[in-house]
Amino acid sequence: MIQVFNTLTREKEVFKSITPGKINMYVCGPTVYNYIHIGNARSAIAFDTVRRYFEYRGYDVNYVSNFTDVDDKIINRAQEEGISEMAVANKYADAFHEDTLPLNIKPATVRSRATEVIPEIITFVQDLVNKGYAYEVEGDVYFRAKKFKGYGILAHQDLAEMEANAAGRLDDEETARKEDPIDFAVWKSQENPDVISWPSPWGNGRPGWHIECSVMAQKYLSDTIDIHGGGIDLAFPHHTNEIAQSEAHTGQKFVNYWMHNGFVNVDNEKMSKSLGNFTTLHDMLANYDDPMAIRYLLATTQYRRPINYAEETLAQARAELDRIRTGYRNLEFRLGSATSGHDDSIDQAVNTQKIAFETAMDDDFNAQNAIAAVFELVTLANTYAESDTVKQSSGNQLLETLQMLMQVFGVDILKTQTSLSPEQKQLFDDRANARKSHDFKKSDQLRDELNAQGIIVEDTPQGQRWHKA
Repeated sequence: MIQVFNTLTREKEVFKSITPGKINMYVCGPTVYNYIHIGNARSAIAFDTVRRYFEYRGYDVNYVSNFTDVDDKIINRAQEEGISEMAVANKYADAFHEDTLPLNIKPATVRSRATEVIPEIITFVQDLVNKGYAYEVEGDVYFRAKKFKGYGILAHQDLAEMEANAAGRLDDEETARKEDPIDFAVWKSQENPDVISWPSPWGNGRPGWHIECSVMAQKYLSDTIDIHGGGIDLAFPHHTNEIAQSEAHTGQKFVNYWMHNGFVNVDNEKMSKSLGNFTTLHDMLANYDDPMAIRYLLATTQYRRPINYAEETLAQARAELDRIRTGYRNLEFRLGSATSGHDDSIDQAVNTQKIAFETAMDDDFNAQNAIAAVFELVTLANTYAESDTVKQSSGNQLLETLQMLMQVFGVDILKTQTSLSPEQKQLFDDRANARKSHDFKKSDQLRDELNAQGIIVEDTPQGQRWHKA
C-alpha cells in the first residue's frame, strides 16, 4: 500500500490510481534557454525514481513531461546570440537529452514542446473566453483568477497574500491592463514581426507560460490525471494557475495527487547567479568522472527534503556508492568458486531486507530508509563472500536483489567498471603466472605497473582480481 504526500491536502494519502494498474503522470520540464541546473536535475531524478518504483510495483506508468520552448528567456537568448528562438530551444533541448543520459533518466513516454500544441492552446483559450473565465485586452488574454472558486488552495495562500505576490512580479503597465492584479496571462500579444508568434483570434501572439502544461496533460493523458509533479517553487503560481484554467475548461478535477520535490542548495546557500554558485549539470558532468554518484546523491534523498550540494556531500555519496559496488564485486568474485544449491538463511535475510526496502518506499518514497536496507544487503554480501561455503543460487539471488533495488534509484552499480585493455589483460595474466611460480618480485613489479594505470589488483583466497582506482 503506497502512501503519497499530497501537497493539496498536506497529508499522506493512500495511493489509488484512476485505472487499476495504470498511472497517468505529468511532470513539469525545463525552459530550454540554457543548460539545466542541478535543481532541474534533482526534479527530473526525483520523479524518475518515483516512476521507477511504481513500475517496480507493477504499474504501467504513462509519463508525460514538457519543454517550454517559447518564452521571454528564449526570446532574449535568441536576440543575444543572433539566432532564431527555435535554434536556441533545439540546442538546449538536445543538451537536456545529452546531459540526462549519463544519469540514467528514462525517456518520457511523451516529451512534448509548447510549440507543438499551439492549435490546442488556442482552442483551450477560446473556450475560457467563451465561458467568461478569460478576457482579451489589446491582444493579451488574461484568466479571471477570482472567478475560479478555490483559487490558491494548492499553495495554501489567501487572496491578500496572492495579490501582494502578484504586485511584486508585475510592472505598472501590465497591472493597468488587468481587471485584477492576480489575473494571469494565457495568451500574450506579439506585434514585433522579428519575434516568434502565431496568428490567433486575438491577433499574433504566443502562449502564456502556464497554459501549455494544462493542454499537454489533457491531450496526452486525460482531463483528470493521477499525479502531477514538479519543484516546490512551482506550486505557486504555476501549478495554482494550471488547476484554475484546467478545471474551468473541463469542469473536472485536474489532479488527484500533487507531488513537489524540495530545493537544492549549493554549499548551504540558495543557488543563485548573483551568489556565483549557479551550477549547471553540463558543467558538473564535464568535471566529474562518475555520473552515477551524482544520480545516487539526488535519488537517495527523500524527494521532499532539501539537498545541500557541495564537494563534501558528493564525495560522501561516491564513497557510499563505492561501498555498494565493492560489496557486489566481492560476492560476484566469490561465486566463481561457489557450490550448487541454496542457503535458507541467506535467502531469508535477502527477503527480509527486500521487504524493508519496499516498506520504506511505500511510505512516500522514503529513500533514506530504503537505502539503509540496501546497505544491510551489502553487509550480507561481504560476510557471505568470506564464508567457507557459498551456494550459487543464494549468492545470485543476493546480487540480483541488489541490482534490482538500486535500479529503482536508477543507479547502475557496475557503471564505472570497464574492461581491461589487451595490454593490461596481459600484465594481469602475467602477474597471476608469476605468483603461481612464486616469483613475487616480478608479481609486485607487474602490480605496480597496473596501479600506475589506475588498475588496483587484489589477492584473495580465490585468486587475484582487479578494480579501477
